[in-house]
Amino acid sequence: MQLILISGLSGSGKSVALRSLEDAGFFCVDNLPATMLADALTIYQADGYQKVAISVDTRSRATLDRLPAEIGRLREAGLDVRLFFFEAKQETLVKRFSETRRAHPLAGLGLTLAECIELERELLAAVGELGLRVDTSDMAANNLRQWVRQLAGCDGGRLTLMFESFGFKHGVPLDADFVFDVRCLPNPHYVAELKPLTGRDQPVIDFFAHEAQVAAMIADIRAFIEKWLPEFVRENRSYLSVAIGCTGGQHRSVYIAEHLARAFGKEEQVLLRHRQLQRAACD
Repeated sequence: MQLILISGLSGSGKSVALRSLEDAGFFCVDNLPATMLADALTIYQADGYQKVAISVDTRSRATLDRLPAEIGRLREAGLDVRLFFFEAKQETLVKRFSETRRAHPLAGLGLTLAECIELERELLAAVGELGLRVDTSDMAANNLRQWVRQLAGCDGGRLTLMFESFGFKHGVPLDADFVFDVRCLPNPHYVAELKPLTGRDQPVIDFFAHEAQVAAMIADIRAFIEKWLPEFVRENRSYLSVAIGCTGGQHRSVYIAEHLARAFGKEEQVLLRHRQLQRAACD
């Protein structure tokens, strides 16, 4: 059986992710206490379900501290268990709650919305260390659905190496394990005919192909990852997120993330995301 656990902050996209998995053929359960996981899965297995997705979050906060032990027991029993932890920036979550006008799950404690978000972040801090953290701050619902389906389709027995381009002026991704700053490289933004293009367009690719600094930066980042990747594999990590940042997330970071994804994709399980390009496509 394949089990995907969904957790994270309220308003970060957990419901969107769960519905996406349901559309992909998973049997989905929303808000199940951690202490009920083993019994529920016994029932689901008896009913013939092979792919199950379950949401576990602060709505059942009394049992959250049991989640690590429960996950350990399930893995020992031979289940393919993965946890996706969704989060977003404070201002993004406040905006989403303001738009939907829904009450925060912790609102009954007499706290302001901002205080509820901060408390929930504290309550879930340990859970976020159990699996893959996904920053949805700049991710539209359609992109999130696609990203979740890609993650679910990965081989859970192998480490997935994820490359993400982003723009520093929009903030560093919350889910990055490593962040490489490439703002020191030549910038096509100042070339009139290249400014509206991206790092995926051939004229920009040709521009970078003639820049020795760009080739050197790519070689250094690649060498660093190649050196340390085996250590993360030995630590039984399921995911490693590498973020490449330039000023706007349009040219340099996109080009380098694309280059690295192709290079490592020959041997490793790789996913690629361009945060600012996805955001611009939805604006």
